[in-house]
Amino acid sequence: MSQPGEPQDPPQSASTSVDEAAPDAPDPPQAGDLDAPAVPFIGRRGHRRRGVESIFIRFVATGGVIGIGVAAAAIMGTQDVAAWIIGLVVSVLSVVLAAILWSSRTL
Repeated sequence: MSQPGEPQDPPQSASTSVDEAAPDAPDPPQAGDLDAPAVPFIGRRGHRRRGVESIFIRFVATGGVIGIGVAAAAIMGTQDVAAWIIGLVVSVLSVVLAAILWSSRTL
């Protein structure tokens, strides 16, 4: 039971099915009523990177790809995995990460 000061939920109508909209429900929004796309939280950079800066960052990131490959090989080497499997996994991992890195337009 509810107390006298508490708001009460409206009674549910048994005649309203799932497919029917309630008679007092607002109309769904139309294409013209929608808001503009959201503004990014962090604004875009005011300038593009210079060529030297971009090349330097790509080489640093490539060093990171090599580091990830070395770490993967070291972990697999401690687990007594066959050398050819280690080479295959590290090669594929390096190619995939390098492809992602060099295809990036933000670097």
